[in-house]
Amino acid sequence: MKKIQLPIFIFCLLLTAVSCVSTKGHKEISRNLSDQGIKSEKQLYNFFMSANPSADKKEVARLAALYIEEANAEGINSDCAFVQMCLETGFLRFGNLVTPQMHNYCGLGAIDAEHPGETFATEQLGVRAHIQHLHAYATKDIPLNNECIDTRYKYVNPRGKSPTIEGLAGTWAADKSYAVKLEQLLVRLESF
Repeated sequence: MKKIQLPIFIFCLLLTAVSCVSTKGHKEISRNLSDQGIKSEKQLYNFFMSANPSADKKEVARLAALYIEEANAEGINSDCAFVQMCLETGFLRFGNLVTPQMHNYCGLGAIDAEHPGETFATEQLGVRAHIQHLHAYATKDIPLNNECIDTRYKYVNPRGKSPTIEGLAGTWAADKSYAVKLEQLLVRLESF
């Protein structure tokens, strides 16, 4: 009996050591929507390209920079916002109601064929609207720093109802496993 326990103990010890080495240097990303993002433009870019290597590299680099810039302006977690964009657009593959020309990176207002979603003139405005909508979900009494371009901002009631990604399941999206999908993407992003 003791001979069997020793190899299991050694195996568990080695497994623990390998786990520690594989995560060394990687900080955990906060799941709070109003926390500071920790990933750089390059890390967001590399994460994205690992999932969709055929994407327009310049567009992905611009979006990574815009998500950090716009999120910082409104006190929103750029890491959470970026992975939400990845989930909502299928890593910019789109394919449902929202099209690339709409610059709608989070499905704002996309309900059905008669209501395909909001359209924004530029990438920056589309990212800004996404960040502002997250701001409405994440914060209660904090005003926006930029002019509100999110036409649906006023419909988030009560404000601050989802301070973490978990609260987005069943509120932002009807999908009850929405937060699980975001969590899986955040775990992948942590390794970059």
